[in-house]
Amino acid sequence: VYANIQKFIQFQLTVNVAALVINVVAAVSSGNIPLNAVQLLWVNLIMDTLGALALATEPPTDQLMRRTPVGRREPLVTNIMWRNLLVQALYQVAILLILNFTGSDFSLLKHGSVEHQNKLKNTLIFNAFVLCQVFNEFNARKPDEMNVFKGILKNHLFIGIVGMTVLLQIVIILFLGKFTNTVRLSWQLWLLSVCIGLFSWPLAVCGKLIPVPKTPMSKLFSRSFQRCRTVCNS
Repeated sequence: VYANIQKFIQFQLTVNVAALVINVVAAVSSGNIPLNAVQLLWVNLIMDTLGALALATEPPTDQLMRRTPVGRREPLVTNIMWRNLLVQALYQVAILLILNFTGSDFSLLKHGSVEHQNKLKNTLIFNAFVLCQVFNEFNARKPDEMNVFKGILKNHLFIGIVGMTVLLQIVIILFLGKFTNTVRLSWQLWLLSVCIGLFSWPLAVCGKLIPVPKTPMSKLFSRSFQRCRTVCNS
């Protein structure tokens, strides 16, 4: 149960950090936000309901028995989780902000009026962002292992939830444009969205090669703050 809670927290924080930074940066710089309220509600549904249900039902593995006991004062968010979270969040923020600021120069988005082009760009950002979360949900299954697909066929609920999420996303883009303020995407833009999300898998493998300190981040920050205060007082 504790391990599954950690998986969900890592997944949830990644979505929150990425969505917040993307909208804040876009709003401050251009005055327009790529992800509207309805779209964020759908993302929250993926994160809070479907994501929690998928990750909370992960069956126990033999790897859990090799883990050391967790102390009462140990942080719930470990350094490994912070590393995985930041790698994925920074990638999503970078690629989606690039689309937001340079998407108007992309040939596949130059169709129709300026208003339609803007809607097309925002729909691509929304679609790519959702698919990033779908692929990152697999990464959240194994925060400290390279093979995130190990034992996945044993969790039929996880596969069903991911499949249902993708199906609902297709329905939203194709048929619910008036409700979500989106437009239909061409197969090239769908392929681009899938490739953006798919890149999170090799990125997660590379990210896990980054070493992390054993000392919790909270203690490192506390020590740094105390040193700074000591220097200032002296």
